[in-house]
Amino acid sequence: MSNPKISRLNAKPDGKRQAKRPKILPKVRHSAQPMKHAKPAENRTKSIQTSGLSATAGLFAIFSPLAQKYRKIKVWSYSNRKKAGWVATLLVTFFGAFLRFFRLGQPQAVVFDETYYVKDAWTMLMTGEPKNWPESIAGTPINDLFASGQVYDWLDSAEYVVHPPVGKWIIALGLKLFGGAENVFAWRAAAAIAGTVGIILICRIVLRIFNSISLAVLAGFFMSIDGVGITMSRTGLLDIFIMVFVLGAFDLLLIHYEKAKKTIWDYAEQDTAEQDTAEQDTAGFDNSNQHNAESCKAAKSKTVKTVKKAKKAPYVFFSWQRLNATVLLGLATAVKWSGIYFFAAFALLSVFLDAYERHKAGYKNWLLCAIGRDGLLSALYMIPVYLCVYLTSWTSWFIHSDSYMRYWAEKHPDQGITWLNDSMRSFIEYHRQMWSFHTTLNTPHDYMANPLTWPIQLRPTSFYWRNLTDHPGLCSLSPDTKCIAAVTSLGNPVLWWLGTLCAILAPAIGIFVRRGDCKLWFVAIGFIGGWLPWVQYLNRTTFTFYSIVILPWIIISICYVADWIKEVFSPVVRTYIIRLSTAIIFAASIFFYPIWTAMPVPYDFWYMHMWFSSWI
Repeated sequence: MSNPKISRLNAKPDGKRQAKRPKILPKVRHSAQPMKHAKPAENRTKSIQTSGLSATAGLFAIFSPLAQKYRKIKVWSYSNRKKAGWVATLLVTFFGAFLRFFRLGQPQAVVFDETYYVKDAWTMLMTGEPKNWPESIAGTPINDLFASGQVYDWLDSAEYVVHPPVGKWIIALGLKLFGGAENVFAWRAAAAIAGTVGIILICRIVLRIFNSISLAVLAGFFMSIDGVGITMSRTGLLDIFIMVFVLGAFDLLLIHYEKAKKTIWDYAEQDTAEQDTAEQDTAGFDNSNQHNAESCKAAKSKTVKTVKKAKKAPYVFFSWQRLNATVLLGLATAVKWSGIYFFAAFALLSVFLDAYERHKAGYKNWLLCAIGRDGLLSALYMIPVYLCVYLTSWTSWFIHSDSYMRYWAEKHPDQGITWLNDSMRSFIEYHRQMWSFHTTLNTPHDYMANPLTWPIQLRPTSFYWRNLTDHPGLCSLSPDTKCIAAVTSLGNPVLWWLGTLCAILAPAIGIFVRRGDCKLWFVAIGFIGGWLPWVQYLNRTTFTFYSIVILPWIIISICYVADWIKEVFSPVVRTYIIRLSTAIIFAASIFFYPIWTAMPVPYDFWYMHMWFSSWI
């Protein structure tokens, strides 16, 4: 029985094999031995080893019915690796979902910037646009009243908001589905769902990059137990939605890359087949002396060059995956403007990777093709789609007459871009004011953090801290001490420090050890799009929880180094390294989980977690 894996190798009549193209990014890692080259017909028995069986099993595959049954089991196992990947993904996702939804309604108070986003989302759901709220009513702070269920006291005036509306509409959807603003759980339900989806996405992304179910599970596990991921999934803020949209776009662009790579190499194989035909035409040369051998070699070389120049690389600028990734990046930007950096970084990387595949396949002028055949043509649909998604997100602003600055143009007829209609002129001026706010914001804040310190979690953000008069929960173990509840948006310190170290080591491994490993770009691109742009705002008021968007790439950096460790160390050593590191990270998460989730704890227990004065 022929093996479909062998038949693809197409052994040539003289016993030589066609040039083998690089593997398209497989979706799973084959647990068996690597595929061997096809052998001539006289050694047919050995070719069975290409199916992943040992030599002994290969012999029995011909002569023994028992071995034939064994072979079917192995093939079945390989065909179900995809299902195993999904099962592993869902198991780790359920674990992460539990950590996010357990006691989600606690604390029953407005936490940090929920004072803006949850209340804005509620008034958007009720009126179509965010409304202002009074500071207090009868001496009671409005946030306390809102948390107690008094949620209908907004003012008639529109609120000046400085972020696009998609993130707040997502929170509003959670409010709609889970009982309204009277239910604190509903405030955070959308964020918890988004954080859970993020676990699925990181598993699938790592599986695509490294073809390893074990690394995919490791990545999902780290995402599940990290402190920034948990606190941002349990708080009604916006940044978790940026992370999920960006991860979804990245996953789709990886699928596009796999398909584009396959298309390019399919065309290259067709060129190779034509070259083989041309080479057979030169077989009539008399190779009995050196002169004729050199003539034959020159003829072959000329034929190859002619074929290469005559053939053009295929068009791979469009795919539905790339289009849908553009939509998701438009939605990310419609949550916060920082999504635009991811759009630029991902689009350029996607075009570059397609062009580099042309280069590896041997096509000429691959860089010009990247600009003309991919870059410009991709831009012709990606940029308009991206802008349309962003503009569509503002539909409610256009259709409601009481929107903030909706009639600015009518009140200022000689200002702004006068050739635009009044609606667009007001819209542009509103955005100009938003831009001015974001680029000049330098108001001091107790928990502001320099972006350069985000990867090491030097100054985490205290979302919530309150003294409790009674002693519930763990406080009952120490009834004579002060009891507190806190939500500190601090990443798992071991995970972030290890990830930062791996992010530094990854370029050295990719460039000098693996000799230009393409996977290095998959590690670096998240930092390029999500962290590097903030260097231009070192004096701006920023917070460490913004780093949620680079958390996936902190984890991917660890997986990259772990993948290299599996290559250079023995199974015993690498297992010890990975399991010990994972155990330490998990222990740190267990230790910090109470202060990520507002569990009542004794003050001394909370203070034990403040390893540095900058964490207080």
